[in-house]
Amino acid sequence: MSDSKLVHIVDDEESIRRSMGFMLKTSGYRVETWSSGETFLKEVKHAEQGCILLDVRMPDIDGLEVQRMLAERGVTMPVVIMTGHGDVSTAIRAMKAGAVDFLEKPFEKAAAIGAIEEAFQRLAEASHATFRTADAETRLGALTAREREVLDGLAKGLPNKTIAYDLGISARTVEVHRANVMTKLEVRSLSEALRIAFAAGLGS
Repeated sequence: MSDSKLVHIVDDEESIRRSMGFMLKTSGYRVETWSSGETFLKEVKHAEQGCILLDVRMPDIDGLEVQRMLAERGVTMPVVIMTGHGDVSTAIRAMKAGAVDFLEKPFEKAAAIGAIEEAFQRLAEASHATFRTADAETRLGALTAREREVLDGLAKGLPNKTIAYDLGISARTVEVHRANVMTKLEVRSLSEALRIAFAAGLGS
């Protein structure tokens, strides 16, 4: 792993900054930590290029607002969002705004490294963006109409029970459709499926 990979950890909790920093340093990354979104935004124009690991729930300015302000300032560093358990709808809003991936706390080391590596891949291939609309549409063509409706619900950040109610089916059936969607799109995580859904204009 290259020593040149720098991760900016933006989180108001010192224990998270310390534990994440230790985990990443022992995995071969360089790390800079920031105790608030405000501090990071003040210094970002002087900050070295890297990946941003950004907590959603922070006092003063929350992660979504930090992400929006970074985009306004033309900062192109890829962002991975960290959310509390059950905060998936917030993470989906962040992905719609361009975040590479999201991690639900507490997360496994492998999930964190995977998301960060995806971010660096995005940085290395700026043109990679996500999926082109045509590619996404082709992949979604493998889904049935009902599976597409379920994916659209997921892209809107709706829980399985709400999708089931809206479509007049059981929550168990939604789970089956969701599993089929993952298989047909050949993806391993919800965030990968959502990237394809967003590229095709679902969830709006």
